[in-house]
Amino acid sequence: MSADLNPGARPLLAATAIDKHFGGLAALTGVSITVQRGEIFGLIGPNGAGKTTTMECVEGLRATDRGTIAVLGLDPGRDAVALQQRIGVQLQEAQLQKRIKVWEAVDFWASLYRTSVDGDRLLDQLGLTAKRDAWFMTLSGGQKQRLFIALALINDPELVFLDELTTGLDPQARRAIWDLIRGIRDRGKTVFLTTHLMEEAERLCDRIAIIDHGRIVDIGAPAALVARHCPDRTVVVTTGDPLAEARFGAIPRVTAVVRDGQVVTIRGSGADLVTQVIHCLAEHRIPVDDFRTELPTLEDVFLQLTGHAIRN
Repeated sequence: MSADLNPGARPLLAATAIDKHFGGLAALTGVSITVQRGEIFGLIGPNGAGKTTTMECVEGLRATDRGTIAVLGLDPGRDAVALQQRIGVQLQEAQLQKRIKVWEAVDFWASLYRTSVDGDRLLDQLGLTAKRDAWFMTLSGGQKQRLFIALALINDPELVFLDELTTGLDPQARRAIWDLIRGIRDRGKTVFLTTHLMEEAERLCDRIAIIDHGRIVDIGAPAALVARHCPDRTVVVTTGDPLAEARFGAIPRVTAVVRDGQVVTIRGSGADLVTQVIHCLAEHRIPVDDFRTELPTLEDVFLQLTGHAIRN
């Protein structure tokens, strides 16, 4: 994760109370977010929640119906040309000509900006040197995504937008992309990404905003959101002791004990729940065949806040 962010610093991006309608459909309602310099900020939620629309508004690709947006001190609508020189954008539905070569795509993108970085060095950093002369249509899904990252970084942007970057990739390719995104942040850039993958957000982002049905539900660091909304902990013990269920139920702040055969699930609050369960096992000499803890995740937070599971 990045260094501690200064809450008093002027944000790189600030969107305040933005609304967006498509006909009679309210796509965004009162959306307010800030992105600080040097962080990976994630906008998470199910498909159709408003993530891409929010990103397109702050990039200047869509006009809002209400609210204000400032990106790098610029208005994305009024100052679109100046802003495009300072940001990098990877779009969710990005495609290139089938027979354009990797180096040709990088050279063409570089020509669109007043300044650019060394394209060959960028391809090397992204592991694409061996594919420099390959046609776009011959690249794997992960290689295409790395090329889109290269195109988003060719102008050495201060702020990089990545929209659903790893959707459809296999786990190995997805984790390689995660390493690349961390590398972008480590080189002093700021990253704003959208995803509906909770593990991705939890592993990558310094802060996240949860959006559902076009509204921001909560914003914070992943661990802080989990602690705020899902403070309960779970311990699962496999034991044949017939008295175990009653013993665990007597532990302070235990809220539920459920037995399924020899598997006993203990739920409760407090950071010392696991310690209390271990003390109980030792005190009453309860035999244990298996012992594990289950920590709440961002997906649990999403369920808690919205009442439904992530929709793919």
